Amino acid sequence: MLDKFFKLKENKTTVRTEIIAGITTFMTMAYILAVNPGILSATGMDADAVFTATALSAVVATLVMALWAKLPFALAPGMGLNAFFAFTVVLAMGHSWQFALTAVFLEGIIFLLLTAFNIREVIVNAIPMNIKHAISAGIGLFIAFIGMQNAGLIVKSDATMITLGNMAEHTIWIALFGLIVSGVLLALKVKGALLIGIFASAIVGIPLGVTNLPTGSWVSLPPSLEPIFFKFAFSEIFTTDMLVVLITFLFVDLFDTVGTLVGVASKANMIDKNGKLPRVKQALFADAVGTTVGSMLGTSTVTTYVESASGVAEGGRTGLTALSTAGMFALALFFAPIFLMVPGAATAPALILVGSFMLSPILKINFDDYTESIPVFLTVIMMPLAYSIAEGIVFGMLSYVLLKLLTGKHKEVSLVMYILALLFLAKFFF
Repeated sequence: MLDKFFKLKENKTTVRTEIIAGITTFMTMAYILAVNPGILSATGMDADAVFTATALSAVVATLVMALWAKLPFALAPGMGLNAFFAFTVVLAMGHSWQFALTAVFLEGIIFLLLTAFNIREVIVNAIPMNIKHAISAGIGLFIAFIGMQNAGLIVKSDATMITLGNMAEHTIWIALFGLIVSGVLLALKVKGALLIGIFASAIVGIPLGVTNLPTGSWVSLPPSLEPIFFKFAFSEIFTTDMLVVLITFLFVDLFDTVGTLVGVASKANMIDKNGKLPRVKQALFADAVGTTVGSMLGTSTVTTYVESASGVAEGGRTGLTALSTAGMFALALFFAPIFLMVPGAATAPALILVGSFMLSPILKINFDDYTESIPVFLTVIMMPLAYSIAEGIVFGMLSYVLLKLLTGKHKEVSLVMYILALLFLAKFFF
């Protein structure tokens, strides 16, 4: 039944591979269950309720991805978007968290309409093939950078912005241990290498005081959603501030999601010869549904997670991978202490290694054509340096249009690309 529904043989995968891939994806993104409540509670929201909303919104959105789009991508409230929600909209602009939730709800409704009318699908398909390959490589560097930060290997520096961390820190050696374990297992072609590396690192972290075992019960009922459920400020919909906040949410989420889908799909060889991702409309519906439902539950924008690449790296190719991840998020509601005890240092090796895997599509690019290679380079380098998938896409696509236009190759640029370039320029100036 599973084989027929998800077409496992056609995708050259097995139930075991897909489940391991789904669990691996969950383990590399489970940090959101601890991080999201911490960020949103700064606005006055109930942290325990946000934990439940985070897990439930991830389950709903990832199930849509699994059962309708049948793609191996997982979704949850997005990092960056939750920070904008809490620290900009609420703390800096002075709005209530109910105002911010209303903006997220409206964003979800607009995304549902844009997806229904194929506007988001047109944008995905308009991105040039070489930029799609570059997005994969850029995301690779970006998530490797995140992994190194999680381990404390790369830290902030006043003198040079970033620098090597304190090598005496236990977190660094735990991460390096996991890196070697996973690397050896990958070289020996052991299935589940990344997941084994995560658990091995977590176990080593126990005597070093990095992995904290739960002190109370390991199993509990999910906290109530009541303090944040369906708390909207509809009276403030028709205000200028709402328009500004809504446009920002829309822009960042649109290109983060597009970038993640394209980048991870490129690595998994899911993009066809015409540069199109199969069932992309259904995939885009998943994050639109997730965002809409998530706002009702009481959490910030739900988006496709770049950590899905870790499951793809383990061989995940179908919706069964996403179904497994959704199942893990559902379990996490009741086993939160167990899942939350895995430290960032233990998941860091998976992110770093997946980052290296995602560089491979760069081999498909012709670097002799500078109108192609320069936009590719800017796409790749700006993602980690600007700490944003969306900004990497902006710089890559803007430079692509300008270089083609100024070298007499304007016919290689589609109308949609010209429109997007104008919108990107407008974003910078306004």
